[in-house]
Amino acid sequence: MGAAISRVLGGGPVDDGSSSSSSEPSRVQAFHSSERWQLHFNELKNSSKLMVIDFSATWCGPCKFMEPIFNHLSNKFTDVDFAKIDVDELSEGKEVDRLVGATRDDLKKKIENHRRSA
Repeated sequence: MGAAISRVLGGGPVDDGSSSSSSEPSRVQAFHSSERWQLHFNELKNSSKLMVIDFSATWCGPCKFMEPIFNHLSNKFTDVDFAKIDVDELSEGKEVDRLVGATRDDLKKKIENHRRSA
């Protein structure tokens, strides 16, 4: 999984977010068109919300492994906007931070750090 954290500003207290369940509902929004993604991004860029984006692909094993964890974190960090973009569908954009591999703790730490840095 290549989870990228895009700080649109952000900050706030942190919850644990340590467990995950594949049956858990998700607050993650999937974007399949550049136009829809751009509208969403433009709505948030003037806010103080932190945005965490999962850049994944359908063929990526670690992406599939991290999906329930990403979904769980989206429910734990309700003040954070979580998005999912398939890199094969939308290949444009600017990277702010990178996390490669299926590492729940590293992703959680990056979210916590970026929430505090604003």
